[in-house]
Amino acid sequence: MPNSKDREYRSMMLAIEQRAEGEEVADEMVVSGYATTFNEPYLLWSDDDMEIWEQVSDRAFDNADMSDCIMQYNHEGRVFARVKNDTLIVRPDEKGLFVRADLGGTDIGRGLYQEISGGYTDQMSFGFTVEKDERVITEEEGNKTKMLRTILSVGRLFDVSAVSIPANPSTFIQSVRFLDGAIDEIKAERLKAEQERTERKRLEIKARALGGKA
Repeated sequence: MPNSKDREYRSMMLAIEQRAEGEEVADEMVVSGYATTFNEPYLLWSDDDMEIWEQVSDRAFDNADMSDCIMQYNHEGRVFARVKNDTLIVRPDEKGLFVRADLGGTDIGRGLYQEISGGYTDQMSFGFTVEKDERVITEEEGNKTKMLRTILSVGRLFDVSAVSIPANPSTFIQSVRFLDGAIDEIKAERLKAEQERTERKRLEIKARALGGKA
């Protein structure tokens, strides 16, 4: 997988394109699905201390650079389809970011199509950069903090890739470098709140000791 501190990855389901009964298509090997859906929060991270949820705004791809998006396998190696030669379509619609790839142009592409049609490969991941996001603490309960991140603007869509094994099969979410910063942010806010509570308690104790005069 490419090493970039700014690039993030998410997984998606991949399906053979459905056609109307009786529709004739000449030897096409087409797969389609959604790289993401819009305004539907999904769990990105969870442990005993925090939960990080994420959603993608329906305006996130308005100004995204998708002009040279490619389709690969595990984000590496040969190219199976490409926007520039019209074998790959990526476009936002009312549901999410729609992806359609014609894999019939190369031997390796046809092999991948067979893997997908046979059910051996049924998930994808896409690589992108975030230009703008919003992070909101939605709940503080006991020692657990919940945060919602909304991706407001995507900078560039690099690739959509078929993947053999996603990092988290239960949520179909690939590794995300964003998490390190988000977790540090939550910990810093929690530490600040704890320090403020401690300072208020110290002043209350001092005030009582001085007979109500701080």
